[in-house]
Amino acid sequence: MKQFEENTTIRRPFKAEGPVKDGPRSNKEIRIPRVQLIDAEGTNHGTVSTDQALQMAEEAGLDLVEIVPNAEPPVCKILDLGKLKYANQKKAAEARKKQKVVELKEVKMRPNIDTHDYEVKMRAMNRFFAEGDKVKVTLRFRGREMAHQEIGMKLLMQVKEDTHTIAKVESEPKLEGRQMMMVLAPK
Repeated sequence: MKQFEENTTIRRPFKAEGPVKDGPRSNKEIRIPRVQLIDAEGTNHGTVSTDQALQMAEEAGLDLVEIVPNAEPPVCKILDLGKLKYANQKKAAEARKKQKVVELKEVKMRPNIDTHDYEVKMRAMNRFFAEGDKVKVTLRFRGREMAHQEIGMKLLMQVKEDTHTIAKVESEPKLEGRQMMMVLAPK
């Protein structure tokens, strides 16, 4: 019996480049023949060859980092790349800390709500608006209350009137099944 040796090649999809690196290009990654060089003290040396810039960075014990890649010629600076990355991470973390995620808080009411209960709900809504959150006012009808939807609409219009100085209506009151809803957002 003859055995056939099959020679197959496995084709892999074409990849344009290797792993994508984040951050600026540094040291040997800079392949432009000439760059504008700024040393560690901030002195501008003008346009120099990349090899000369790399040599100066090596003598200083630092890295050559491309600061402005789109300039003609690109601007490179001699600095500590580790410190630059650390500073950028700190800046990004600080920015994340400062941003506020707007939440949607829900306040549930009934058409025949008592005045004191209404005032307590309004205080809660004012607190939510002060924190920068949106408020969804839900009015639930039970049993025969469905026959008197105008009472519910009147209550939601009262909420709209009481909050018009600090909030704007994002979605007008609408009936969905046995519930009437309205969304308010802080101004």
